Amino acid sequence: MLDSITTLIHSSSFYEFAVLLTLACIGGLISTLIRQPLIIAFIVIGVIAGPSALNITTSSEEITLLAKLGIAILLFIVGLKLDLKLVKNLGVTAAIIAIGQMSLTIIGALGVSMALGFDPKSSLLIGIALSFSSTIIIVKILSDKREIDSMHGRIALGVLIIQDLAVVISMIILATMSNPASNAQSEASLINALIEVILYSIGLLIIIGLFMRFAALHTITYVARHKELLLVFSIAWAILLAAVCDMMGLSKELGGLLAGISLASTPFREAIISRLASLRDFLLLFFFIALGLQLDLEAIEGMLMPAIVLSIFVLLFKPISIMIFSALLGYRKRTGFLAGLALGQISEFSLIFITMTYSLGFIEQQTFGLVTMVALISITISTYMLSQSQWIYSIFEPVLGIFERKIKHREEEYDSTNTRRSYDVIIFGLGRYGQAMAEGFEKAGKSVLAVDFNPEEIKNWKKKGGKAVFGDASDPEFFHNLPLKKASWVISALPRHGLDFLHEDPRLVILHALKDNQYEGRIAIACHHKESAEYFAKRGIDLIFLPYHDAAERAVNLTLECS
Repeated sequence: MLDSITTLIHSSSFYEFAVLLTLACIGGLISTLIRQPLIIAFIVIGVIAGPSALNITTSSEEITLLAKLGIAILLFIVGLKLDLKLVKNLGVTAAIIAIGQMSLTIIGALGVSMALGFDPKSSLLIGIALSFSSTIIIVKILSDKREIDSMHGRIALGVLIIQDLAVVISMIILATMSNPASNAQSEASLINALIEVILYSIGLLIIIGLFMRFAALHTITYVARHKELLLVFSIAWAILLAAVCDMMGLSKELGGLLAGISLASTPFREAIISRLASLRDFLLLFFFIALGLQLDLEAIEGMLMPAIVLSIFVLLFKPISIMIFSALLGYRKRTGFLAGLALGQISEFSLIFITMTYSLGFIEQQTFGLVTMVALISITISTYMLSQSQWIYSIFEPVLGIFERKIKHREEEYDSTNTRRSYDVIIFGLGRYGQAMAEGFEKAGKSVLAVDFNPEEIKNWKKKGGKAVFGDASDPEFFHNLPLKKASWVISALPRHGLDFLHEDPRLVILHALKDNQYEGRIAIACHHKESAEYFAKRGIDLIFLPYHDAAERAVNLTLECS
């Protein structure tokens, strides 16, 4: 019976996709009921549908294609949100952290792998594969948590870009080493390949720069006259640049990112982001399923213990190495810890790299299976760690002092240089709602201090003449340095939705931190759902805003007044 059903499913790719989507939906529902990340559910569905379990899909090429489209669109959306000035400022920092982390990881993994019985060549290749972190996992989770614009999110993204370039160089070197020609010819081939990649990169950046300067605004303005065309153009532009970068020997991820950056300065970026968000989530479903499909239990027989050891190494050593270099560069322990936690897994590029080494005959099939298993274990556990990052930090915070230098920290560069010693109102969140409130209070003659963890918002607010400090509302330590004593109001205008993972909700951290710092003023909180408003009302909040409800009520009143 089961064989006949499997045969029927295999008879059509359409049937396979119908079953996969049904399983993904069921797995997603179960995951939400037990409050687990959806990513884990989708990877498990891939394992169940793969050769190690039900073996219900043979459409791996179609799934891989959809996964690649999802990756390009995900990085395109990230590029749309990037501030080029901030990328420039963090470029050196990201390079130092990335090179330092990869070097330490390769050396450490080399030693661990040799201790597990692998030969030096295989151990070195395992170390290189383990040094890369997953762009897709990190960007997806940080975007969902609205932390992609935070300082640790920007650092993590910068490190990922450097790692992507390192993957390209590693694969060029690997391909050259596999060339049976003489050493002199191999060295010349390597140099030529590297020069070619550099020239392609420079040429591509020049073309994109010219497009941004002279054509981007005019093109997107014309296209935006037709809503359907705007969506098609955005997808086509993201996929085109991803394909161009792939043909040049660069990564598809880099192409998608550059496509987004090229349109980031246009006034239509928010419209593009909102239209592509659902499509991104749907296509990325296939990326996570594809990860699960790659697990072949026969290929990893006897590799379970080495995989667990190397996974533990990745989950612990990579974050520690990130914290070390972040501390040396003058960042706070919190920034280093959260950036390190984000990078604590191995990458989809690790699988591409190790697949190439296997196809070229540098490693055995068991080593290939080992790295695949480390990828699945580290990605699964890292997903949990990332979703609970604030809670994990609160546990380890007392022992993280060794990762923080007693100097003026880099984050303080974004603080106002001439802030008052006291303010009437302190507002957390410089989104549209927070800025509108801050402007209203200032027009009423009140002094306002704004707090946000997005450096771009801090700079924009300061350009308008406002006072602001860089800070994370989820960090209890940050409140010790706030001028709370004479503030009449502390207001949270943070864009939180619902009551999931309440122990990570920054609004709760604000309440506890204000209490711990003996704040005697009044507290107001913005809620986007009546359920969360009821929850916070029970905790003695002086004033609760319901932005959508309040705006609708005001609109009704204005309409009736004009009747």
